[in-house]
Amino acid sequence: MATTAVPARAAARPAPLLRGFRFELVKLLSQWRIRLLVLACWIVPAVFVAAVGQQSALPSDTLFGRSMHATGWAGSLVVLGFSGTWALPLLTALVAGDVFAVEDRLGTWRHLLVTVRSPRRIFAAKSLASLVVLLMMVVGLAASGIAGGLLAAGDRPLLGLDGHQLGRADAATTVLLAWLCVLAPTLAFAAVGLLGSIALGRSPMGLLMPALLALALQLVQLLPLPVAVRFALPSYTFLAWRGLFVQPAPVAPLVIGIVASLAWALAAAALAYRLFLRRDFTDLAYDGSGRRVLLAGLLPLMALLGLSVGTIAAGTGATGSGIDRAKLQGSLATTYAHLYVVQFRELGRPAVTEAQIRATASCDKGGSRVVDEGPGNDWRCVVTWHLPGVKAVGTATYQLDVTADGRYVADGDGPKSVNGYFPVPTPTGDAPNPLWQFDGTVDLLPSPPKG
Repeated sequence: MATTAVPARAAARPAPLLRGFRFELVKLLSQWRIRLLVLACWIVPAVFVAAVGQQSALPSDTLFGRSMHATGWAGSLVVLGFSGTWALPLLTALVAGDVFAVEDRLGTWRHLLVTVRSPRRIFAAKSLASLVVLLMMVVGLAASGIAGGLLAAGDRPLLGLDGHQLGRADAATTVLLAWLCVLAPTLAFAAVGLLGSIALGRSPMGLLMPALLALALQLVQLLPLPVAVRFALPSYTFLAWRGLFVQPAPVAPLVIGIVASLAWALAAAALAYRLFLRRDFTDLAYDGSGRRVLLAGLLPLMALLGLSVGTIAAGTGATGSGIDRAKLQGSLATTYAHLYVVQFRELGRPAVTEAQIRATASCDKGGSRVVDEGPGNDWRCVVTWHLPGVKAVGTATYQLDVTADGRYVADGDGPKSVNGYFPVPTPTGDAPNPLWQFDGTVDLLPSPPKG
């Protein structure tokens, strides 16, 4: 009896990744909320910086805020500081934290799986689309802040956090590099958003995970943590870019922060991918599982944090808060010398150099009964310097408010002729006194041995 051969049915081929990526990108950009956020990132920073530039009062409690009238590059750095603290974690929550959960709310997983026919390509397409949208937002924040600052205050030299002057080209390069550095922690928070979006399904907690993590880390960063713990947090690079504005720049803390952020990004993305491939898409009422989030998300990330802390501590030898008397004295003396030269030039006096001034500082924290280390607003420092051809030694007193991340604000406390008033009389009229109040920073890592 003759038999008829039945050809085997060809396996359905998955949709190309590029087509899926374009589809997911169009879906994201078609949402009015995402369009509004992208538009805000490209417009609001410029409007804010330009508006502040027209005001007589500046945000002096913000890093580089008191320089917004002096140079347009300071406005972009003010925007960068705010973005790292609040804007970027919130944007990652609204984009990456919702890119998977939206399918749960709409009940469209089965349709998407039938169309694409590959969970792996769905994960890749959604992840890449969310990252592209976030990149558009980061570029918008940077470009808008720079444009608004340059229009409001012009392309002028910028004073760094140690008082040295960055020329126009150096200021532009350093500001762009600072914005580039914050991409690493942005990726880390975006990966946490993907993890929450997959693990918690329709639950709003998935959307809030990056924002809640950012808030928790903001509170933790205020504590006098050991240096190794601080560097291992995924949010540290949002602060570490400040080191770029010191000469010579302490590169090690920034590199450690970037590597730690990228490690968090890879770990969270891998955990999200693993959960996604194991997910049951037949449950239309899936709202996630707290136990799954704990076992498959939180515990592995905490293990990564512990491993990072141990590695950083062993590799750097850093202990304690990283803030001590010697570091503050060296930083304050260097910054004061740079700014004294700037003030001398403003007053129209004969030029001097930092080497001629030979500035030194002596600091004390809270009196003789308090150990001279750690953050606090009870640091009191006396700076001494010498002028060429003058036998008398000049002195100036400062009250320092030192934060746990190494930043300090030096507030002049006399003499009045040096740092007692905000304006100083110059040949062209009153000008801001660079020695009245200024920001500085110390390297939290141990100083290299001399010799």
